[in-house]
Parts: sequence; C-alpha cells; structure tokens
Amino acid sequence: MSSFQVTGGKRLKGEIIPQGAKNEALQIISAVLLTSEEVTISNIPDIVDVNLQIELLQEMGVKVDRVSRDTCIFQADEVNVDHLGSEDFRQKSGKLRGSVMLAGPLLARFKKAYIPKPGGDKIGRRRLDTHIIGFQKLGAEFHFDDAQHFFQLSTTGLKGVDILLDEPSVTGTANILMASVMAEGTTTIYNAACEPYLQQLCKMLIRMGANISGVGSNLLKVEGVKTLKGTDHRMLPDMIEVGSFIGLAAMTQSEITIKNAGIAHLGVIPEKFAQLGIKMEFRGDDIFIPSQEKYEIQTFLDGTVLTIYDHPWPGFTPDLISIVLVVATQAEGSVLIHQKMFESRLFFVDKVMEMGAQIILCDPHRATVIGLGRKHALRGITMSSPDIRAGVAMLIAALSAEGKSTIQNIEQIDRGYQNIDKRLQALGAEIVRVE
Repeated sequence: MSSFQVTGGKRLKGEIIPQGAKNEALQIISAVLLTSEEVTISNIPDIVDVNLQIELLQEMGVKVDRVSRDTCIFQADEVNVDHLGSEDFRQKSGKLRGSVMLAGPLLARFKKAYIPKPGGDKIGRRRLDTHIIGFQKLGAEFHFDDAQHFFQLSTTGLKGVDILLDEPSVTGTANILMASVMAEGTTTIYNAACEPYLQQLCKMLIRMGANISGVGSNLLKVEGVKTLKGTDHRMLPDMIEVGSFIGLAAMTQSEITIKNAGIAHLGVIPEKFAQLGIKMEFRGDDIFIPSQEKYEIQTFLDGTVLTIYDHPWPGFTPDLISIVLVVATQAEGSVLIHQKMFESRLFFVDKVMEMGAQIILCDPHRATVIGLGRKHALRGITMSSPDIRAGVAMLIAALSAEGKSTIQNIEQIDRGYQNIDKRLQALGAEIVRVE
C-alpha cells in the first residue's frame, strides 16, 4: 500500500492547472454507448476511476483510440452486451461507483444492463433506488441476484413517462436522462439535479441529436429520438480541484494562481471560501490567491456563528465540505460545518484533532471548528485516507503542519486527483510517494 511522506510548514508558490472534471467524465464517457458513431472527448482527467471506466468500455467491445492522455476517440459499434453478465465485469465494475452510469445508455440502446453493488468511497450509504425506480417507470424490469450482488435490468422498449425523483441525485438524473433520450414519447424529469456536470451532459446529448429542454433547471423534458450521432466534447475544469487549491493556498500562506479555473461554472464555491476570509482575485479565467498571514471567518449579519452546509446545486457541493473544515482550523473565528448528505464523511475529523485542531464533532453530520488563528500550528502525524476528499483535506493539513506526516491508503486520493504529488512538488511542496 502506497503512502505520502509530507514535510509541512513550507510556503508554496506558482501556477497550477485543474484537471478535467471527474464527476462529469464518468457520465460523459458512459454516454458514448448511445451511438455507433465516433465520439471524441477531451480534457479527460488521467485518474484511476476514469481510466477504469474506459477499461470497462474497452472490455465490452468499445473501440478506444487514446490520442493523448487527455483525449480519446470512442466508437461503440460492436458492443458485446453479454460481457456485462460475466464474473470479470462484476468484479471490476464493483470497484467503481461510476460503473452504474453505464446502465442508462445500455438500456436505451441494447435493452438490457447490469448494475453491480456500489463501490467507491466509504462515505456512507449510496443507494441505487433513484436509478432503479426511474428505469422501472420508463418500462424496465429488474432482478437482484443475491448470490452475485448485482441488478439485472431488461426492457422490451422504454417509453416516456413523468418521473418525480425522490432526491435530486446527480448520477440518478444523468442515468435516467441517458435512458430516456431514445425512449418512445416524452419523458419529464421533475426534481432533477442541475449541476454543471448535468448541463454538460445535456449539451453533449443535444449535439448528438437528443431533444432536451429545461437544461440548467430542475425540470427536464425529453422528446425521444430513434438514434443519436457522434460528436466532440470538452470537459469543464474540475470545480473540486479548484476549491481544494484555494484552500491549500490559504492554509499554507501561499501565493498560487489557478489557471483556466472555469470561473463561470463554480457557482457559490468562491463565495464560501471568501466567508472563511480567504482573499481571491479573478484575472480572466484565472484565480489568484495571495499569501495571507491570517484569514478571519465571517459571522452572520446578527453576529451569530457562521454555518456552512452542503446542498444540491446551486448550493455548496458536498465534495468540498472536508476541505472547508480543514482550512477553517487555522482561521480566526468559529464555524459550524454541516454535512447533510453522507453520514460518514466527517469520520476523518479525529485525525485532524490529533494534529492539534480544535474541533467539536457534534454528531456524524456536524462539526464545530474553533479556528486556531495560526497561534498554534498543526503537527505532523500518521493517518490513513478514508475517501478521496478527506484524503486531500488531510494532505492540505499535512502541508501546513509542523514536522512530517505520513498519509496512508493514498490509492483513494489517486482515484480523484491526477498526479497530485508531482503537481504540488512543482509549487515547492515537500511530498514524496513511497510505494
């Protein structure tokens, strides 16, 4: 098992470019199954989860020409759908939460699909109800195999219907949307997620010939078409990386420029970091974070303690809650962090407390951070990454801490952040990967 050895307490400086958006990639790459024509996708993040998704497509017969590490040409003209029922597919897809995104396109075009028991981060329950119920309403039947732990879905033909999602799930919305684009008739999706990832998927599908209205809203209307064609698509910069780098700069008192940050698609992310007192300058599509000796957490207008919580778009993304919590530990002032969506996502807080942070873990969803105001630096310790986002939050804490830290189980970090050690080294960070 690999680890990072980090020597903290050093100020960083330079420019860093965010990778393509991971959460967008898993949807967009799955959508290539909707057509037999070529689909070219660029700005693909070169990370474990996305590469595994590409491998899954190759093994079911999709032709993949990797022109460069960030650009692929896909053609799904000879797909072996029966491979999805194989033991090899079940084992490999079970390691990746994103493999569930293959189901919608497969049902739409090939009328059958398999969904393994969800893999991915240990951040709490990640139920598939939204996906399965949506497919059922469109006319699919499913059977759960208790022995093999996978869902088998089939249909004689999907038909448009009104669907009210029980939650505005990003992956659920995307999966149902991809299933519906070739369904007979009209599909209306109420309470749909509207994150930039979903908007990107809608725009790609429209270029492929899909008939979708309501893009960017919580109400999507889809008029089914018989076939879709090929297209080109470029992914957005990863908003989670952008937020992580803003937090990194503040925590380590560093002067960092985030190049090509996709500012127009960041929503309230800069605003939430500004509430922690972090200064930012927007220069075109770049974000410049100056070196700050201190940053002070704002209060509400009546003087009460600030609360930062996650919420479906256009609210604050849950993927940055861990980062905000760690960054607040060296601020002046206090903040209540409320993680609503996943009950295990704050279970790394004990390690940050061991580093010297003042945090009250109220319950699995809430933590109160009393900022140290840099009066006491965090100290280096040995810790293990429980999930992608907590792992990077730990890494940011380690880079700001005095002494050496060891972060184990960094395979979790590699699943979401492309060559993060090399990119941080280019900024002057002392970080070594130990195999």
